[in-house]
Amino acid sequence: MEQIINQAVSSFNMYLWNYLIIFILIGAGIFFTISTGAVQIRLFKEMVRLVTEGAGTGTHANQVSSFQALCVSTASRVGVGNIAGIAIAVVLGGPGAIFWMWVIALMGAATSFIECTLAQIYKEPLPQGGFYGGPAYYIRYGLNSKFLSVLFAILITITFGWIYNSVQANTLVASLATFGLDVYITGAITAALTGLVIFGGISRVAKASEIIVPIMALLYIGTAFFVVIMNITQLPHVLWTIVSSALDPYAAGGGFLGATMMNGIKRGLFSNEAGEGSVPNAAATATAHHPVEQGLVQAFGVYLATFVICTASAFIVLIIGDYSATGLTGVALVQHNLEQELGFWAPYAVALFIVLFSFSSLVGNYYYGEININHLTDKRYVLHAFRIGVIAMTFIGSIASLDLVWNLADLFMAFLVLTNVSSILRMGKTAKIALQDYVAQRKAGVKTPIFNRKILTETYGIVWWGDGQVTDSSVPATPVEETIKRS
Repeated sequence: MEQIINQAVSSFNMYLWNYLIIFILIGAGIFFTISTGAVQIRLFKEMVRLVTEGAGTGTHANQVSSFQALCVSTASRVGVGNIAGIAIAVVLGGPGAIFWMWVIALMGAATSFIECTLAQIYKEPLPQGGFYGGPAYYIRYGLNSKFLSVLFAILITITFGWIYNSVQANTLVASLATFGLDVYITGAITAALTGLVIFGGISRVAKASEIIVPIMALLYIGTAFFVVIMNITQLPHVLWTIVSSALDPYAAGGGFLGATMMNGIKRGLFSNEAGEGSVPNAAATATAHHPVEQGLVQAFGVYLATFVICTASAFIVLIIGDYSATGLTGVALVQHNLEQELGFWAPYAVALFIVLFSFSSLVGNYYYGEININHLTDKRYVLHAFRIGVIAMTFIGSIASLDLVWNLADLFMAFLVLTNVSSILRMGKTAKIALQDYVAQRKAGVKTPIFNRKILTETYGIVWWGDGQVTDSSVPATPVEETIKRS
């Protein structure tokens, strides 16, 4: 029975993603790129300024800094797919798949800007300090749709908090098998460490991500950079191969770019999560002076996940030897290439990278679940039950076969995309007005623009931003419904 269900879900996913979801996400990316005047290119310098100035910024109480929010979203974005998935994309679609991965990331950055700016606009302050927000919140109050907001909250909580975490745990434990460790022991340790972090709440997750994410990213990027430097004479050829193969109608078995484009586009979408509605949950928790700040920071996160980390994996695959002659794919191909270049210890280093990537995804995915649990109910026992479920699924995922779980996760994610993208297309004007205000203040010489919700044509449901920016999120929150009534 399980095999029949798995096959049915897999077939449905193939049509859903290949013929609907991908084109919806591409269409949204193109629309938002045009409507914002290519904000992801035009304000790239501003993105870098916000990220660099935000690094190391201190917080108090349960606040989350802009940089910490970026680290949490990156923790969820950057998983084993950024290593294994890139190798698979190259094997199935050829080097040109990387070019199309870059293209979709460029457009996806505009979508990410819109959804993350909206998440900041409709965020809710918490009595203990800090904020919650995300698609469930801006759908509920921006579109006044309680049904869709509840549906989204349930879908993302199950998908990220339980299903995706079981997959990440399975990958983490499998990578440690390289060292000959027992899966039951490593699974139990992984579950225990996950529990230690998540029972500390949002603030502890943010602080853990702030430490783990930069370390894992710098180590992996540094390894790829070393490989490129050692083979620098091959770099021009690799870059030319990526571009020329992307436009070659006979690449990857013909089909007029079919395999090349589809693998590159799918990898780009999965690596940056733009439009899926996951990253806005992290974006909303940041303490900011203007919603556009976090929109720009998270758009930069798309570049980091795809142009930097995924490209690092691509160079490792393409610059060393002939990937097609090895007969390998996924993590095995990356391990093989690094072993050829760096020696016998390289596969163990890759295993450690996967451990870091997977664990960061575990805590990042949990983060999204907690935010949406709090949208559904304020009962603490429900949140604790969810946390226990996360720990249980982490252990179960460590020792289970996950074909059906993966397919169910893809199905749930498709529903998330449909719900979120259809919503932000209707609300994009609000984010655009905020962007125009931010740009106008920066042009007027204001280093730190301040947001006033009165610039918007519709302010229903905006419970935090008032007649001037309030920066102390430790101020007790007014119950949302009461605040809405008064505003």
